[in-house]
Amino acid sequence: MTPAKNVIRRHGSVHDAFLLRTHLRRMTYCEAIDFLYGLRWYGAKFGLENPRRLAALAGHPERRLRFIHVAGTNGKGSVCAFLESIYRRAGYRVGLFTSPHLVRFGERIQVNRQLIPEAEVARLVELIQPWLQQFPPDRHPTFFEVVTLMALLHFEAHHCDVVIWETGMGGRLDATNIVRPLASVITNIHYDHQQWLGSTLSAIAAEKAGILKPGIPALTAAEAPEALDVLRARALQLGCPLWVVGAEATQEPWLRRLALPLPGQHQYRNAALAAATVRVLMRELPVTQTDLEEGLQQTWWPGRFQRVRLPSGTLLVLDGAHNVGAMEVLCATLQERFPDVRPTVILGVMADKDLAGIARIVARQAGRILCVPVPSDRGADPRHLAEICRQVAPRLQVQVQPSLQAALQASQHDAVVTVTGSLYLVGQALESLGLVDLPSRDEKELNNWTSSVAAACAASS
Repeated sequence: MTPAKNVIRRHGSVHDAFLLRTHLRRMTYCEAIDFLYGLRWYGAKFGLENPRRLAALAGHPERRLRFIHVAGTNGKGSVCAFLESIYRRAGYRVGLFTSPHLVRFGERIQVNRQLIPEAEVARLVELIQPWLQQFPPDRHPTFFEVVTLMALLHFEAHHCDVVIWETGMGGRLDATNIVRPLASVITNIHYDHQQWLGSTLSAIAAEKAGILKPGIPALTAAEAPEALDVLRARALQLGCPLWVVGAEATQEPWLRRLALPLPGQHQYRNAALAAATVRVLMRELPVTQTDLEEGLQQTWWPGRFQRVRLPSGTLLVLDGAHNVGAMEVLCATLQERFPDVRPTVILGVMADKDLAGIARIVARQAGRILCVPVPSDRGADPRHLAEICRQVAPRLQVQVQPSLQAALQASQHDAVVTVTGSLYLVGQALESLGLVDLPSRDEKELNNWTSSVAAACAASS
């Protein structure tokens, strides 16, 4: 019996069948994606034992890389994008690890904004497969843990000078927390993922503060006093110098004269946090003021107040605001940019979010709301979402649309339309509008932690 058949008999899991199929030839990209789909059976686990063991099996690539570790409730992606752009403008080779992806899996792992090639995804999955056999089924690595290792191996192979390293969720027990960074950055603290991170800002802050390391510089743009108290106490305990980037930092003349490509006043706070991080690390990673400013002005980050003019003349705004804090920022930016317009809001939200809280904020700004399904098995039923919207805003026009495409059709003659509530929905909009190159198969479902994928895997094999 071949080793692959032994694995199948011992583990009996769907994704182990790929070992049998590919052990005599090179894995294809489609097979690699199918394998990653299969890993979602293992859900989301928090803890560092698996990531540390995987890194050890791979020869500890994290020890040969330099990281800036970024956590926070909102703004992580924007701060990461600002940092990546600054260091790339300064001539460094920059790795970027973020999640979730909008359309393509490769968005998660980039070097100098080049997505990891499909052939490299296949090679790394094939490389990692034998290591996964060393874990018992009840402690099998998850999708995110495996992808974290793939990123480390890719960044090491490309000799990255610095890696901008975003947490997946929380921080303390997140798979990314096996690195010792040059700096730990926490954008802000709001309510989100309470079932995982805790029901108070203090508890959430404690999880985010888990990325702090003894003696390593820490920076934050958090504002809530109870969150700041936790961050300060943890930094003091670990001997971390802590910089708090407050609102006054956004008023520095050099920053205010820049035309940031990411709209909204909140982006000046994110830019100020990125700039402060660069200055703290100036000895390790020198950057000129010119490169700092031009890097900020050349930042590109899709799905964050991204504006598209449709053939009908409608201005479409795509923003992945997915919790109360993010929705408050989005609606403030809409008011700032379109003070005389109450836009149509196409809204799709994950079922585990604060639906009523999000609905209240949207209702204050929207002219009408079109509720749509999110392309995820974790999406809220649009009928349920619409009922909540009607409860919080009885006089507002609220409709249920069967799909995003139907909602776009229904609003094609409106002046301003906003698609929001989930990055998954924004990814679907980018695909529907032809704004991105489509992968050979839908890769957005890889963002889900669990799903009934056995049939899908079998059908695509």
